Amino acid sequence: MAAPSHRRSLRTRRTLVVTAAVAAAGVGAGVIVMNANANPVDLYHQTLPAKDGWAASGAGTTGGAKADSAHTFTVSTRAQLVKALGSASDTAPRIIKVKGTIDANTNDAGKKLTCAGYASGTGYSPASYLKAYDPATYGKKAPSGTQENARQAAEAKQKKNIVFKVPANTTIVGVPGTNAGIKGGSLQVQNVKNVIIRNLTFSATEDCFPQWDPTDGSAGEWNSNYDSVTLRGATNVWADHNTFTDEPTFDKALKTYFGRKYQIHDGALDITNGSDLVTVERNVFTCHDKTMLIGSSDTDSVGKLRVTIHHNVWKGIVQRAPLARIGQVHLYNNLYDTTNLNGYVPKYSLDSRAKAQVVAERNAWVLPSGAKVAKLLSGDGTGSVAGGGNLVNGTTTDIVAAYNAASSKKMKTTVNWKPTLTAGLQTSAKNLVTELTATTGAVLR
Repeated sequence: MAAPSHRRSLRTRRTLVVTAAVAAAGVGAGVIVMNANANPVDLYHQTLPAKDGWAASGAGTTGGAKADSAHTFTVSTRAQLVKALGSASDTAPRIIKVKGTIDANTNDAGKKLTCAGYASGTGYSPASYLKAYDPATYGKKAPSGTQENARQAAEAKQKKNIVFKVPANTTIVGVPGTNAGIKGGSLQVQNVKNVIIRNLTFSATEDCFPQWDPTDGSAGEWNSNYDSVTLRGATNVWADHNTFTDEPTFDKALKTYFGRKYQIHDGALDITNGSDLVTVERNVFTCHDKTMLIGSSDTDSVGKLRVTIHHNVWKGIVQRAPLARIGQVHLYNNLYDTTNLNGYVPKYSLDSRAKAQVVAERNAWVLPSGAKVAKLLSGDGTGSVAGGGNLVNGTTTDIVAAYNAASSKKMKTTVNWKPTLTAGLQTSAKNLVTELTATTGAVLR
């Protein structure tokens, strides 16, 4: 029997009530979330409902629903989270309840770690790195030598501390009422199956040691590591009711070196390296540049990268919402607010390239005065975007036709598949602005 749908239990902030005792403790057999109709739902043991996107394929996505007491944890510190995650080879079902905000840049004793601390003992110095690889004297070639080696050593120290590897059959859920989240960390779901990530705020995922690459584009780029959540070769993953943000350090505050922004942020939620059967729903993506990448290259994994993205809010996003390669992507009932926010100026929403097969239907865009519909899409001339019923400022609009009329790299309008796992697909996008504003992101704060 399919698990009960979570939609009514996470309907709106106004109808959510959490039993006082459980909210205060954040522990026990499982938090019971009640909606206005008093239907109990166990947030921690809940599984992905049937037909809810690609992650419902096959055996579906159950995460740690079958966890025993020995594999059920409540964590509030980085050290506790590391212990709860255990070994990547331990596939026993586990539930990890995150209570409060975990700062990934802390040591096992809870002491705050800084970029300078990671660099200590490695010989790395920002000033020395800039002097060593200034294109005016070093030229346009990949950095190598003493300072690049030191940068890599410092980077390795930070990576060891802030990257959390998630094993198979795991559910990670924020405890309601505790402002649950991970600050400065990166959840890595790599080469494992059956993972659920819910009700968490991911913020300030920052690379202390970006690498200068003068060969990236015509002017070079500073490239950073660490997505807030990264899926690499992962299968059957459900990301639900999370919030992703660069806060508190927005890109407008970053310095410029060699004529390029010193970028410390990478992706928010990237799905790459042959990941497959993923459902991303009712999340908020805000104040970020390169937000969601599906497919790491134009030759990533043919036959995989099947992703459903629905009922999410994208606001203050520059690009990649998502950028899709190769796979079969269903994008429905999402809300795109392209108003500039905290210095993040939108370039485009959806990029379909490398023969990606995207169905985009019944999404809603809010465009400020003067913004062009043709700029909502991007592509290389090989990708497809099918579907309809999309609204722009409340008016049904053929976004592909608008893009093709202005671009030499035409978007194809047919795909080689038909979505069938469409739980919650609404017949119209007209109410998305009001509905999704209240029901997305880490709403059980």
